[in-house]
Amino acid sequence: MVYQKTLRFSTAGEFDIIDITEQVEEAVEESGVNKGICLVFHSGSTGSVILNENDPSLLEDFKDVLRELVPHKPYRHPVNARSHLATMLLGPSVCLPVENGKLVRGTWQNIMFVELDTRPR
Repeated sequence: MVYQKTLRFSTAGEFDIIDITEQVEEAVEESGVNKGICLVFHSGSTGSVILNENDPSLLEDFKDVLRELVPHKPYRHPVNARSHLATMLLGPSVCLPVENGKLVRGTWQNIMFVELDTRPR
């Protein structure tokens, strides 16, 4: 059985992080899948999906690390090269097991979308 659901939301632009754990859990429940795998995938090339603790200080540290790894500088790709490069480092998806109709995740693991584009989307 395959179940698919599209989540829609707006972002504030570069480094906006949106916790989508609750929406993904609801989708798993709606699916009726008892045992399987949940793939959370972003189809754009300037956004990523991560799995980690949703702690404000940790997320600010995460943004600082991204700024260090992909600094502001001239790139060959116009306008938003940093966005594309950061997305390549983070990846577009996370995959979690489903058991007894529920996501299996660690106590502090939340599913978050990271906007990496230079403008709101």
